This record gives sequence, structure tokens and C-alpha cells, in this order.
Amino acid sequence: MENLPYSEKVMDHFMHPRNVGDMADASGVGTVGNPVCGDVMKMFLKIEKNVIVDAKFKTFGCGAAVATSSMVTELVKGKTIEEALTISNKAVAEALGGLPAIKLHCSVLAEQALRSALADYYKKQGMPVPFEEKGHSH
Repeated sequence: MENLPYSEKVMDHFMHPRNVGDMADASGVGTVGNPVCGDVMKMFLKIEKNVIVDAKFKTFGCGAAVATSSMVTELVKGKTIEEALTISNKAVAEALGGLPAIKLHCSVLAEQALRSALADYYKKQGMPVPFEEKGHSH
């Protein structure tokens, strides 16, 4: 990996990412990308009775992008949609023990992927999306 001061947690999630893969019966799927750095994240959520019971991701990107998406899927499992919406990029970075400043955009992307998947869930339910979607303007 690049010669940056990554925390042990970032390295752990990069070397052993949690919840990688597709989800055939996903309740919501979100894809976001940052063409500037080439990172692309796809997040799958399984939602039952307003609770995120499972989360998976596929990320094409740097180590920090993989680590932040892995951490987000861990953070949202078992949470309600409302709780999941409070997870900020800052919370993701903090859960990983911090990120180098140059890699903070990866945690932003992870937050956007989560919100994109939740927005997709609302749309599939035929409900209005009750929050602002970020990350589609790239």
C-alpha cells in the first residue's frame, strides 16, 4: 500500500475486508464513484422491518476505499435506517482509528454509498427519499 500512516484497523480491514460480495436479494443497492481517483463502491443492504439485517460491498479502489466500505458494512448491521443515516464519514474514519487527510474522501464515498443504497431501498418501496442524496453529481 502507499506509504501513508495507516492505523492497524485500516490495515486489518484492507487485508481482511468484511462482508465482500454480491447480494442477490438486496433491499437496496447503491453505487457511487469518484472518477478523479478511480474509486468505485457498490453497497448492498438487506432491510427487514426498518432494520439493516445484512450489508455487503464491492469496492474497486485503494486500500482506504476498501477499508472504509468494509467498516461501514460492519457499522450498519443491526441498525435501523434512521440510525444508519446518522453514520457520517467522520464516524467511519474514527472507527478505523483515523485516516490520512489525503484519504478522507474514501470515508465520504463510503457514507455516500450507504445513503445511495438506502435511497434505492426507499424508491423500491415506492416511498419518497426522506434525505438528501449526495454523490450523484460526480
